[in-house]
Order: sequence, then C-alpha cells, then structure tokens
Amino acid sequence: MQQWVVEIVYDTLSGNKKTEESFYLPTEEDVRAAVAKKNGYVLSIRPHVRSPIERLLARSTWWQVQLLRGIQFRATSVSSPGVALWRIIEAETNPKRQNILAPAREALSRGLGIIDALKALNIFDHGTLAILAGSEKANKLAEGIPHAIHSITQKKKNSRAIMGTMGWLGFDVITIVQSLFWGKDLVLGWFRGNAPTNPAELERYNYVVNNLELTWDILIYFAFFIGAFMIWAVISFFLNKGKKDWPTARVVRKIPLIGSYLRDLGFSDSMMAASRMIKGLVPINESLYQAGQSTTSPEVAKYWHTANEDLERGISLGNALDKEPLTHSERMELASLSDLDQVATILESVAEMRASSAKTKHSLIVWLAFALTGVFLVIAFGSAIYALTVMNISMDSMMGGLIEGI
Repeated sequence: MQQWVVEIVYDTLSGNKKTEESFYLPTEEDVRAAVAKKNGYVLSIRPHVRSPIERLLARSTWWQVQLLRGIQFRATSVSSPGVALWRIIEAETNPKRQNILAPAREALSRGLGIIDALKALNIFDHGTLAILAGSEKANKLAEGIPHAIHSITQKKKNSRAIMGTMGWLGFDVITIVQSLFWGKDLVLGWFRGNAPTNPAELERYNYVVNNLELTWDILIYFAFFIGAFMIWAVISFFLNKGKKDWPTARVVRKIPLIGSYLRDLGFSDSMMAASRMIKGLVPINESLYQAGQSTTSPEVAKYWHTANEDLERGISLGNALDKEPLTHSERMELASLSDLDQVATILESVAEMRASSAKTKHSLIVWLAFALTGVFLVIAFGSAIYALTVMNISMDSMMGGLIEGI
C-alpha cells in the first residue's frame, strides 16, 4: 500500500474544477480506477514524500505517545478505537500533522481496521505494532496501549544510550584526528628542517621520519574510515527505520559484540511483547506470530516463526520454545513449562535476563571503545616520542623549536 497525491479535474456546472487529493492504494491503476468512480480525470499522480520536518515529527517518541494516548482516551467514550482515531484525525488542524495522518485517514475511509491504519502511518516500529495487533485481536486494545507506550519509551532509552555512546566516541575520534591532521605537517616539517648533515645519520633519520609519517597517515585514514562508517550507519538506520532488514543492518550485525547486543535487545523486546499478549489472553499461536513480527532481527524473528510452526505441528509449547539461539539457562526454564499460566511469567523472566545481558554488553562496548581510542592515542603520540628517542632529540628541544616556528 502506498499514499499517492493526485491532481484531479472534475466537470462542474461552473466549469472544470482542479483539486489535489490523496489516496492510499497499492498501485497507480487502482488510483485511476478510484478517480474514475468519482467521475474525475487524472492530471498527475505522484507518491507522497514526507518533508524532513514531517519525518522527524512522525518518528519522534513524543508524537507517537501522544497519538496512542489520544486513542486510549477517546476509546473510552466512543464505540471503537477506530472511531477514536478517526476523530483525532478530523480534529487535527496542523497541516504537517494532517499530512502525517493522511494515510490512516485514507485507510479508515476504505473500511480497513485501526491496526491497518496505524501501519499505514509508517511511524511505529514492529514491536509496538505487534503489541497493538495482539491486544486488538483480544478486543483489549485500550488495555494494550499502555504496554505499547512502555515499549516505545524503553526503546527510546536504549536508542538514547546508543546515540550517546556513538556521539562521545565520535567526539574522541574527531579530536584525535584533528590533532594528527593539523599537527602532522608541523611536527614532520620540524623534523625535516632539523635533519643532521652527516650522510650516515641522515639516512637513518629519514628512515625514522618516513616511518612516523606512514604510521600517522594510516591512523588518520583509519579514523576517517571509522568516522564515515559511523555517520553512514546512523543515517542509514534513521532512513530505514521500520524496515526488517537492509545492507547496513546486516553489516552492523556482523560486528561480534554489537551483533550479540542487538540480538539481546531483540529477544528482550519480543519476549516482553509475547508475555504481555499472553497476559491479555491473545491466542498462543497469534502471540508467537506477532512476537516474530515485533523484531527487526532476522535471527530472533526466525526463532519465533520456527516455534510457531512446531506448535502447529503438535509439538508441546515448552519444546517448541526450547531451541537455539537461547542460552542453556533460558532453555531450561522454558523446558520446565507444565501449564499455560506459566508461559507469560517465564517469557517475562527471559526478557529481563536478556535486557540485563544487553545492558552488560552495552557497558562493555563503551569501555572497549574508550580503550581502543586510548590505544589509538598511545600509538599516535607514542610513535612520535619513540622517533625522538631513536634520534636522541629531547622533547623540550622539539617543543621549543615548534613554538619558535609558530
């Protein structure tokens, strides 16, 4: 399904009337058919593209939470959550928000349900939509909205922690690279300007200076590569938010510690979503299916879909869930299931263990990154100090010469 912006001409008693309308349909042919039913003529059709401001507003946690709270509040006084969403859309007067809500308006006007309308907005992640879809199937969408809001805010905290770490590391890398980039010519220029006159010593001197230059060039290019990769990853994750898989995500998941960290987050979110759906009396097979839909990690999604397939083949729930990539302790807990009442509690326990593991890995990533930047700094300035000791030049004389040159 796609939102289309269409220029249409209608024949009226006062002449031709040109208008611009939006449609939420699969293809351009469907749009032309819909316009023909309204006795109009299509002038142009283009896919709707949100402006950067609209994209930022739509994907902000504040906007998502406010929309869900509005549905929950109005659903208590109207017949259904779908009607509540329709009234929110009708009451909106801000043009940017009207553009954001346009796909949901079109979906509701064509008789689709509230979950289809929320999916059409393309602002919620898979985990949030899975919780809402499971609650809606149990006819308890209003009760499921607080769980969805908690999921959104928790993921916001995780994202803030990741972005804070990447921002601090980026600052470290930029600072070090600037020091090397701007200081390289100054230091190497001083070295070459103070070369010995003895031919034997000059050959050794140039050998050390050339090795120092090569070392700094490698460090600078490596730092530029890491910085470019980090910027590319952040932009790619922002632009592809909501997608199941894309090239950048596959590359990031192959980084050993980061890959296991993202897998732990995926299991924590999906396990918690499954637990909440089961507590909301959603059928177990639907809960497993929606848990698989709630994550962007292919490995985690495959686990849930395989478990659901095993359950459909008649395998017991405990054995269906007892499989890799769960740890031995998690599998022991799931294998001990004796009745359905224990499922939600055990899944919630596993989710908490995975969240704790993800927190530990996050701390390890931070400290490891700091250690690597320290090693980078030691190599950068240690190589210069080593060159000074090899050439029997004191640090005081070098600094004095540099200050005089400046």
